Amino acid sequence: MTEGSAAKGDPRPFTDEARALGIDVDNPDTLAWMGEHLPEWRQQASGQRPLYWILGIGFVVGLTAHAGGFLLKTSATTEPWLLVADLLYALGWALWTSVIVAMFVQIWPEAKKRQYRQALDAYEVAVGRQARAGSDQAPDPASAEKGQHE
Repeated sequence: MTEGSAAKGDPRPFTDEARALGIDVDNPDTLAWMGEHLPEWRQQASGQRPLYWILGIGFVVGLTAHAGGFLLKTSATTEPWLLVADLLYALGWALWTSVIVAMFVQIWPEAKKRQYRQALDAYEVAVGRQARAGSDQAPDPASAEKGQHE
């Protein structure tokens, strides 16, 4: 259910989603516990932790399947087991290498963007402090850049 169902007059539009997560929205104790832990829930929902867990599990399962397929390939002598070994080996290789690719294509660039945003935010705070301290001039970005590179 989305916001559209709330517009139709449904008083609790997200009840089904909460129940799918195992949350009893009719239990006052559950709601009180959720209220106490709301900041942690918000951090989990907005953070990258689920993505990191999925990638970590994918890497471990892929590496294990790759190694298991290799070991089965070297010990198998009959055709059906050789096919299973080849499939397991290829699946494992594809899984753990795709996690590595995702790290270089998605995770690392996102981490760099966050670092740049934090540096820009820190710069803006420092400039704001100087402006409030009575300095009428904002620091020249070119001179600040030269000081960082020296």
